[in-house]
Amino acid sequence: MSAPDIRTASPGAAGKSQLAYQWIRERIGDGRYTAGYRLVLDQIARELGVSAVPVREAVRMLEAEGLVTFERNVGAQVAMLDAPEYVVTMQTLALVEGYATALSAPTLPAGAIKRARAINDDMSATLAHFDPVSFTKLNLDFHAALFESCPNAHILDLVHRGWNRLAVLRESTFSFVPGRAHESVVEHTTILDLVESGADALDIELAARNHRLATLDAFIAHRRRTEEATP
Repeated sequence: MSAPDIRTASPGAAGKSQLAYQWIRERIGDGRYTAGYRLVLDQIARELGVSAVPVREAVRMLEAEGLVTFERNVGAQVAMLDAPEYVVTMQTLALVEGYATALSAPTLPAGAIKRARAINDDMSATLAHFDPVSFTKLNLDFHAALFESCPNAHILDLVHRGWNRLAVLRESTFSFVPGRAHESVVEHTTILDLVESGADALDIELAARNHRLATLDAFIAHRRRTEEATP
């Protein structure tokens, strides 16, 4: 469905700003604009059939509500909707997923490591033309290949709950810190090498745990830089 031409919907500048605000907010709310999505004002203005002025005002309103962040040299981006909850979820998931991966390692079905390596290769291939949403989906597929064989059903349920919670938060940390994606692919290879070599369970657990915490650390550092740059 094509975007409404809000020039005909409301002739006043204030009305155009409000309608642009509602249009962008709806897309943030339903997930079409995910966390980290870059809001290109001129592009949105063309879609709505207006100048960039009301769109810029709409973005300011969304920024005041905490739904959008603005970073120098990057521009406006959709904010993580509940950053504190994201931090807590990532901390918890690092613990339970690391343990689940270690428990799964000895019982992985035939071909699981090969499949995980293929997924990681696909992730690496996306880096040249980076799409954080696709990368995040592949990231789940990669980790699921290693933790789904966990023999402890309770631990596995906690892992699933963590990933589901991230989906509700519209987690795509890689939108905010795309450089972290390169590091993530390398760390995946390290985890796979440990599993394939029959490494000690604790070494596998720590590698998987620290891998997730490194992503969280990158997100926290990004937020700190953004807050420090905000006048």
